Amino acid sequence: MWMLAALVTADFHFVLKWLGNASLWWSTLSITTSFVASWLTLMRSPGYALAYAANDLVLIVLWVTAAAADLGCIAMAVCFAVLFLNDSYGFVNWRRMMRRQQS
Repeated sequence: MWMLAALVTADFHFVLKWLGNASLWWSTLSITTSFVASWLTLMRSPGYALAYAANDLVLIVLWVTAAAADLGCIAMAVCFAVLFLNDSYGFVNWRRMMRRQQS
């Protein structure tokens, strides 16, 4: 997973740079967290929710940065804050169900 994540991240870093992305570092980090979250979802790992929560945090930073220039973007930051809460709850609930099933 980590080797593929590094390869995908490196490839998309150059694509984002070529496209002139204004927040290149954060956008590249978002590619990594998105890939890891998708991989963990595919593998049915409870860690998927933590990876999506990490991606939500990165996207919150990106949208708050955009909101500094245009306040209309603040709604997207709020949207990802709610998704962060949802993904955090997903992780907690998954672990709770796993413990209940094991007993």
